[in-house]
Amino acid sequence: MSDDGGSTPPLESPAFPALLRTLAVVLVVDLFAFAIWSLPSLRSTAWSTSALVVFGIAALCVVWVGYWIVYSRTRLEGDVLIQTWLWNKRVSAQEVAQLKLVHIRMLERVIAPRLLVRRRYGGMTWFHSADASVLVAFGEQVAKRSIPPKPDAPETETGSTK
Repeated sequence: MSDDGGSTPPLESPAFPALLRTLAVVLVVDLFAFAIWSLPSLRSTAWSTSALVVFGIAALCVVWVGYWIVYSRTRLEGDVLIQTWLWNKRVSAQEVAQLKLVHIRMLERVIAPRLLVRRRYGGMTWFHSADASVLVAFGEQVAKRSIPPKPDAPETETGSTK
């Protein structure tokens, strides 16, 4: 709100668009419906222990990623951008060396706008947000830190009257 150090309310949005989240739910439910439909033929197959373990881990991964697509959030708190995901992503504006916003307006219902963040001391992270304004606001925070401060106005003599 103000540039005088006042706290601004955090901006937050889902990390992925509603259509993509819905599609993730539909795909996970369809995969499990297909697994139930295939259960008679799966039971007649001779499974090794390692095959069952791989099958179980694959099922857990599908559910886990589907869950995070649905519930992942991107939040800007002051000058820190945070995204909940399989692991939480977090970057402060002072750590940023370079930003790149990738946003295809015609496809934003399916492909979330994303921000590529390169850190000063190495490392690169992608942040997704269904609302591009969260990513743009973070870009503004980075820009504020990279603009050199204005030189002070020349001081006038104190105490002299004319």
